[in-house]
Amino acid sequence: MSDKRSMAAGQASPASGGDRTPADGDRVLTINAGSSSIKFSLFRADRPPARLLAGRIERIGLPDTAISVTRGSGPEVARRTIQAADHAACLEPLIRLLEQEVDFAAVKAVGHRVVHGGMRYDRPQRLSPEVLAEMRRLGPYNPGHFPAQIGLIEAFSRRLPSLPQVACFDTAFHRTVPRVAQLLPLPRRYDAAGVRRYGFHGLSYAFLMRELARIGRPGEAEGRVILAHLGNGSSMAAVRGGRSIDTTMGFTPTAGLMMSTRTGDLDPGVFAYLARTEGMTADRFQHMINAESGLLGVSETSSDMRDLLAREPHDVRAAEAVALYCYDARKWLGALAAALEGLDTLVFSGGIGENAPEIRARICAGLGFLGIALDEPRNTAGAPVISADGAAVTVRVIPTDEEAEIARLVCDMLQEA
Repeated sequence: MSDKRSMAAGQASPASGGDRTPADGDRVLTINAGSSSIKFSLFRADRPPARLLAGRIERIGLPDTAISVTRGSGPEVARRTIQAADHAACLEPLIRLLEQEVDFAAVKAVGHRVVHGGMRYDRPQRLSPEVLAEMRRLGPYNPGHFPAQIGLIEAFSRRLPSLPQVACFDTAFHRTVPRVAQLLPLPRRYDAAGVRRYGFHGLSYAFLMRELARIGRPGEAEGRVILAHLGNGSSMAAVRGGRSIDTTMGFTPTAGLMMSTRTGDLDPGVFAYLARTEGMTADRFQHMINAESGLLGVSETSSDMRDLLAREPHDVRAAEAVALYCYDARKWLGALAAALEGLDTLVFSGGIGENAPEIRARICAGLGFLGIALDEPRNTAGAPVISADGAAVTVRVIPTDEEAEIARLVCDMLQEA
């Protein structure tokens, strides 16, 4: 495809929206890059944005890297293997696929999920050399995600230099967290350098709060809410008055809850012990706590909760991994309820939170003192509300949609430009 636009990436012009509302034919592309995958969606720039196409590239860097796509809410319409040693190598197959499905000239902007905004960015930013320089400076904050996300942005800039790109930061939702909940108990010079608790999954949480305001009781979204995003990465957030006041993840997404391959919170003395006894380096430790731990590390077989639940009856390692995950989540739920000084609503979301009723039940077991009581048939069925009638706390299951939140933020920028 030849790109004949004249503006530089990150600069406004009539082709990028100008001073008008997005037209009916305008499209927004969203990119959500993880450590080994890319999720992408194409939206019509409505209010709210309407998804036209969705897809994913999985197992990047492995021999069986695959790209798949669906149209609208229908079934998967295409799937094929591709050669992709890294995220940048995925760009050409992705654009070729999109060119088959849509007039790419109608795409007015690309919105990227960016894992970290540091202390500087609390709202989406049009990508510019300055913003990219700040992202590179923040790279050591999260070496597991930043290289792929920056690489994709740069690849889009080379391939489509006139197409505006927007960074949507996963940390922005938590900028309202009070100072006391941001501080880490380290020498103060590190706080001045930006070593503090930031929190993540913010795009998911922003979407969930918007959905809660739409479908909940009047005023429910303004109450005391715990959002539980439980998936490959797992975290919880305490929200009061619609604002984040605390969250489980911290300086990096490794902190907080036990996850599929991440440890969650860990005694820092473990690193000193392994460095002394095994000669473990910082890089090797970083890889272990992010890619070899969590459910995978404890079970020694799988990072997938579905696999572990199937193996649980005959594999003590799988059983202990599931038990530890639920126990850890239950403890954090209680801690955030304390930060909120009570609880009105609990929301489960993410791949595990939305699809594993047994895990939801185990996390909530014994929390009657907080007012949490599940209705077993509703929970088993994955109903929108799974709490028992008369329970003090409303427990909901709300599917999250980070890509829809990215599209909304980009559409807002197009309108304001």
